[in-house]
Amino acid sequence: MKPFGKVIPAMVTPFNRDGSVDHGRAADLARRLVDAGSDGILVGGTTAESPTLEDEEKVRLFETVVRAVGDRVFVWAGTGTNDTRASVAMTRRAEAAGADGVMLVTPYYNKPPQEGLYQHFRTVAGATRLPVMLYNVPGRTSANIAPDTVARLAAIDNVVAIKEASGSLDQVSEIRRLTPDDFVIYSGDDSLTLPILAVGGAGVVSVAAHVAAGPIRAMIEAFERGDTTEARCIHLQLMPLFKALFVTTNPIPVKAALRLAGFDPGGYRLPLVPPTPKEEEAVRQAMAAAGLLAVEAVARVEG
Repeated sequence: MKPFGKVIPAMVTPFNRDGSVDHGRAADLARRLVDAGSDGILVGGTTAESPTLEDEEKVRLFETVVRAVGDRVFVWAGTGTNDTRASVAMTRRAEAAGADGVMLVTPYYNKPPQEGLYQHFRTVAGATRLPVMLYNVPGRTSANIAPDTVARLAAIDNVVAIKEASGSLDQVSEIRRLTPDDFVIYSGDDSLTLPILAVGGAGVVSVAAHVAAGPIRAMIEAFERGDTTEARCIHLQLMPLFKALFVTTNPIPVKAALRLAGFDPGGYRLPLVPPTPKEEEAVRQAMAAAGLLAVEAVARVEG
């Protein structure tokens, strides 16, 4: 099996002017991300505007990215919903589409108790042979997967990882304490990647990797070889970017960042809207400070 990856961008979905998915640009973006230093790709996550993607669009996106980079990196497919049956169906379709693994978000809106969360993830994992990554993001779902529930799920053979976006290092530490050493913990927040590495994490499912995969990978590699000073320097250099990419709702800023970096991912699907001039300027300034603007974007700034 291919390595799961350490720098895994949660890929945006490029759209055409008419609002349809631009599959050619999706393939181009996947290749661009891998060429820049990403060693995994997540398709169909929150950053992909997944709530507005129809099932057929998701499946075709899975197929598109697998064809584009599936021979180079591990391709994760976001297949989780707040309906267990729908999650099972999409997971099976992702497997048929050639995905290497699936990511399952915590069921949102219906706010299940811990036993409901356990049964949901257990049921979906039992419907596939693929590796499963849990995705805990209580700020979006209003439900938190407790560490002891994660530990129960980690006992299932193909539940292999978690994307932890609770924002709590205490929680990440407890998950690490309760789970086997080979259970992989990913940061779900770019700004917490380095602290999470320090308590046993393995990498990041990233927004910033759309424009900064190389530096993020360098930070992780520096930490792994014991050069914590270098890792800290990279982390601090990237902090303004990490913050600017959440100046408004993700993925609004990161699509602006991609345009500034020389790749046009198209627009947004309602209810998301383009950034305000002030928000776009905040992204531009952070990109400039990190040396990540495309040449033409630098010329506009200096002009």
